[in-house]
Amino acid sequence: MEDEVDRLVAAWRRERPDLDVEPLEVLSRVSRLARHLDRARRLAFSEHELEPWEFDVLTALRRAGTPYQLSPGQLLTQTLVTSGTMTNRIDRLTKKGLVARLPDPNDRRGVLVRLTDEGRDRADQALAGLLAQERAILAELSHTQRGELAGLLRRLTAPFDNIPG
Repeated sequence: MEDEVDRLVAAWRRERPDLDVEPLEVLSRVSRLARHLDRARRLAFSEHELEPWEFDVLTALRRAGTPYQLSPGQLLTQTLVTSGTMTNRIDRLTKKGLVARLPDPNDRRGVLVRLTDEGRDRADQALAGLLAQERAILAELSHTQRGELAGLLRRLTAPFDNIPG
């Protein structure tokens, strides 16, 4: 089965036989897959009236377990945004009734961000929708192939995920 990347690679091999274009065979497919995944994610989130960044914050809180709360600093670490961006996001989610700010009992100056019941329901529903979209993307692969691919991708991404700072 030929795909668009096969055609792209063949064209580069013809036009630039002096270059080793083998990385394109893998990374161009990863890039194209990322675009398809981004579309599927946006669709899954929009069905629950969420933006991707809203899903990221809500699911970070949901994964924290009961009582589904984190400090803004912990949310920064999990979502990789600046403190100003996080403050804006928390404000917007608070106005939508999806999170609440509470005083931190261990730090008089601190606050905790807690998922509301509606926020938890929206996060759970959007996650279920996302997983359905992602299952459809992976449908051509067997369980074993999905495991192999996950392992190979882990091997490629782990060095980036483990860079200090």
